Amino acid sequence: MNIEKFENEKWKGKDQQIVFRHTEALKMINTGKILDIGCGDGLFLDMLKNIDSVGVDISKEGIKKCIKKGLKVSLCDFSKDKLPFTDNQFDYVVMLDVLEHLYSPEDLLKEAKRVSKKSIIISVPNFSSLPARAQMLLGRIPENNTKNKGHIYWFNLRILEEMLKNNDLKIVDMKMNSFWNMNFLTKIFPSIFALSFVLRAEKSVI
Repeated sequence: MNIEKFENEKWKGKDQQIVFRHTEALKMINTGKILDIGCGDGLFLDMLKNIDSVGVDISKEGIKKCIKKGLKVSLCDFSKDKLPFTDNQFDYVVMLDVLEHLYSPEDLLKEAKRVSKKSIIISVPNFSSLPARAQMLLGRIPENNTKNKGHIYWFNLRILEEMLKNNDLKIVDMKMNSFWNMNFLTKIFPSIFALSFVLRAEKSVI
């Protein structure tokens, strides 16, 4: 099953619920023009309803749901095609749990940088978290690696930081969620105790 078919099957099912990545990403946005890449069923776009925002997604099923909500969206296979926007068109480009679903996430990151004036907001799950490590030691497949997740590219903080650095993007804000209220340890050992990362990066040269 290719990415498009997987995403169509996913969005035929139940809709998203607001979780950590949505609430924290929203806090990182002020006013301006927003592009939501991988908008899915339009949950985050709906949260941005008072801000000028548009979305793109690979899935026809997701786009249908967005249109029913009256959201401005378009179909785009950003796994292989360039984004249909001009350079520096958006104040914020958002990709929430998108990059890990792609074979070549850095290609999309470059496109996000191209169409952003300055800020890119990204969330990815941490594939090196302590629960994932424990599940592997017990001979189990970590939750983020199960086939129903559709995860292709495995991120942790080091990999994400290196990818951003290689593309001249600087992290200016980052939030992490943890398990069992391990927030103190998460700040010290994010690669172990964080379940996911939500960050805002800025272009080094505007």
